[in-house]
Amino acid sequence: MPNVSINRDELFKRLGENWGAKPNKPSPEADKAFDELCFEFGIELDDVTSEKDIQLKETGSAAQSASEDIIYIIAVPANRYDLLCIEGLVRALRIFIGKEPTPTYKISTPKDNNMLKMTATKEVASIRPHVVCAVLRDVIFTPEIYKSFIDLQDKLHQNIGRRRTLVSIGTHDLDTIKGPFTYEALPPKEIKFAPLNSSTSMDGVELMEYLEKNAEHLKPYLPIIKNSPIYPVIYDSNRVVLSLPPIINGDHSKITLNTKNILIEVTATDLTKASIVLNTMCAMFSEYSKQKFNIEPVEVINSSGKSTIYPDISAKTVEANIDYIKRSVGVNLDYNSIVTLLNKMSLEVVNYNKDKNEIKVNVPCTRSDVIHACDIMEDVAIAYGFNKLEKIPPTTHTQGKQQIINKVTDLLRRDIAMTGFSEVLTMALCSREENYHDMLKKEDNLCITVGNPKAAEFQIARTSMLVGLLKTVKHNKKSPLPLKLFEISDVVLKTEKKDVGSENKRNLGAIYCAQTSGFEHVHGLLDRVMQLNNVVWKEASKPAPKHNYYYLRPSQDPSFLPSARADIIFNEVKIGVIGIIHPEVLDNFKIPFPCSALEISIEPFV
Repeated sequence: MPNVSINRDELFKRLGENWGAKPNKPSPEADKAFDELCFEFGIELDDVTSEKDIQLKETGSAAQSASEDIIYIIAVPANRYDLLCIEGLVRALRIFIGKEPTPTYKISTPKDNNMLKMTATKEVASIRPHVVCAVLRDVIFTPEIYKSFIDLQDKLHQNIGRRRTLVSIGTHDLDTIKGPFTYEALPPKEIKFAPLNSSTSMDGVELMEYLEKNAEHLKPYLPIIKNSPIYPVIYDSNRVVLSLPPIINGDHSKITLNTKNILIEVTATDLTKASIVLNTMCAMFSEYSKQKFNIEPVEVINSSGKSTIYPDISAKTVEANIDYIKRSVGVNLDYNSIVTLLNKMSLEVVNYNKDKNEIKVNVPCTRSDVIHACDIMEDVAIAYGFNKLEKIPPTTHTQGKQQIINKVTDLLRRDIAMTGFSEVLTMALCSREENYHDMLKKEDNLCITVGNPKAAEFQIARTSMLVGLLKTVKHNKKSPLPLKLFEISDVVLKTEKKDVGSENKRNLGAIYCAQTSGFEHVHGLLDRVMQLNNVVWKEASKPAPKHNYYYLRPSQDPSFLPSARADIIFNEVKIGVIGIIHPEVLDNFKIPFPCSALEISIEPFV
């Protein structure tokens, strides 16, 4: 859960409640009362501290300028972006305790009906394809409001923006620039401007070098575009650079305490998240506009030429069945009670279908977390109060127990260890070369590939247990011989039978490494495993037994010697292979001693 740091006295002033606390004086009673309010609303008062205490805790010393003002650190749900600043938090709490109604956000008419325009060129589609914009007019900034404005941007960057990779925000003094604006993508050398808090103009390459050396707080974001042949950039009609998303704004249009009109531009790789961020910024700080909660729209023409007006602050509707709400919450609530409870959570019931016993709820643009009837039900439960819910024993009694496949696995582990084999636990990921080339196998399109692997040895999910066992032998070849190793774990295979496109199979792999092949050791282990599972050996000249049986037949597995390999057949179905590892495989894994091995699926025994 994200944490929000808020000055206690400012919070109490805006909230209209102080619970007897005096300015800048500790008050356990007020802390307790506010903590209870937070609990009722579904958030948490995580800590009561001060700037000085935080510095002492983190560094052991505090600067002389460190403030001793009391700070509340409040943990809020990760999907409640509207609670990441004091404006949204106070607004939501005041609505919750009935001190103000849910505000109505409005789209205002641009001055002289001349709507600003942002046009994206087709080149941006390959790097950061989406841009959305809005304008806040006649805003009054104080140092506290300005700090909150910047802090919310940073929290949105880290949270929904995933450290600016998905979404980044640019805010500009509209009186210093002139529309229409363009969102372009150009080679770094062709982009020249003075970055924020600098008077020196530099091109894109020079900027990256400058930020690498002088802007520690921006270094984590540089790799997002640094190696790209083109950088995204926003210009005004005079070719003044507004920003270089997602890295830095231009110094020319920076926001100050004297700024009155603000252009907010959000660039993103995800249009939905971009719209959520824009709506959040506008809804939170339109409170300080001369016309409260009024937002001026901007026409955005995307890279494909489609025109859209942003922001879209219209309320969406979500339907929920009243019986579902009552059943899930566990309280017999009538329609009027549900309406009252939802109003406390900034949600408005706009229609009631008596025939279906369903309500239609208007969800404001600030509540992007409400997308389903279950979210409506959750808000009803929060507003009602979790502490008031009656504890009822479940109507269905169940008894937990271990899954059968895991039970069989544990029993086999114990008994195989008793035969003298040592259990190992190897990585479920391996390289494509190890899984196929080193095992002398052809690509079979059965492996699951890892997207953007960080290392070559973790490219795919293994399709065989033997890869990990051979790598273990390789790294332990100086240990005393023989090495007798086994592992029971999952391999992962592609399949069209599962909705996720893959399935796990529980396999047993075992290997015997010595100065002689020791084939009889792994064959003996196979016989013991079959004996433990009540599977009998089928003689070649005799008819098949009436119960489970197994036998061996010649194999074509290229990982084993042609003259010393066999498929393991269980009830006429191949479940594995056994044999002496091919010398080329041993050479690929740099193992100087002969090895014999087996691998079988244990799922048929379940």
